[in-house]
Amino acid sequence: MSAIALATPDLIIAREGSLGVITLNRPKTINALTLGMTRGIAAALDMFESDSSVAVVLIEGNGERGLCAGGDLRGLYESMRRGGDLDKIFWGEEYILDAHIAAYSKPYVAYMNGLVMGGGVGLSAHGGHRVVTEKTVVAMPEVGIGFFPDVGCTWLLAKAPGELGTYFGLTGAAMNAADAIHCGLGDLYMTTAHWPDVRVALSRLDPGTTNPAVREVLGQSGSPIVPTTVEQHRDLIDRSFAFDTVEEILVALSTEQSDFALKTRQSMLEKSPTSLKVTLRLLRAARSSATLDQCLIREYGAALQAFVSHDFPEGIRAAVIDKDRQPKWSPAHVAEVTPEMVDAYFAARGGYTLVLPNRGRK
Repeated sequence: MSAIALATPDLIIAREGSLGVITLNRPKTINALTLGMTRGIAAALDMFESDSSVAVVLIEGNGERGLCAGGDLRGLYESMRRGGDLDKIFWGEEYILDAHIAAYSKPYVAYMNGLVMGGGVGLSAHGGHRVVTEKTVVAMPEVGIGFFPDVGCTWLLAKAPGELGTYFGLTGAAMNAADAIHCGLGDLYMTTAHWPDVRVALSRLDPGTTNPAVREVLGQSGSPIVPTTVEQHRDLIDRSFAFDTVEEILVALSTEQSDFALKTRQSMLEKSPTSLKVTLRLLRAARSSATLDQCLIREYGAALQAFVSHDFPEGIRAAVIDKDRQPKWSPAHVAEVTPEMVDAYFAARGGYTLVLPNRGRK
């Protein structure tokens, strides 16, 4: 392995043969993503893309706990409290990075071992080769902190079969490896025992290697998939989450005679009522969107409103700062969230805008 000058304490950039490796290196925080890391990853992708000797790019997380637990919420919270603009800048650059990954010109492998949450989904699920393992847990729990599934997740979830994307987006429920593949956020199941050999095989691929050749290398070590956690509830999910209002979904769940429906409804009632309504509208808008870019731009506009809302900083406070797990949402009930409140997340606004370079988007 050869280290590269772009590396920082939080990010290791290296070469292993023809493999360009990006390693998130904050294991104590499950590699929570900072602005500096986002910029370092973007620079590494540009460097590897222009280096003719690099055949494949790999992104991974240091430590056994996961690829990435999402953004560094503590730093963002402090910036919002000070009236700073870290949130606006970080989110904008993160979304541009996600779009770059989706259009990357070289084979891009994401090793989604352990926890992959929030921003970690953006770094991995837009890639061309998403490897999940027996330890994989994919989650987009943003409605529980007064936010919504972002980093292009509305685009991904809207493409999931039936209403599975709506279910995962509105509940923040975790996916196992099989769920991730079934919902289109993963490609190949591989046990962690096989990964070291696969990594070596990737490092020996010739420059100019195509995506089909990478799929063949990965597939040689693929394993039978573990069972999904939600497929047994698929009919109920499709029935209950087919509506276009949160109120109707909650009523539908209340009519179902199962513990799963009861627990699902209770889980939703604990989330930010505003986030539930904003998330559902984003997911429905994503279904009629033609590109990932459209969803990222829409998500960024909604994020600008979230940054000045009550629920997002309150959700971070309850989950990360004070850790009392008792957020005080405002409004406190779904029925109190008016259409005008939701419209504010979709209103045209000046100031910060998201401009995505044209890279030939998927």
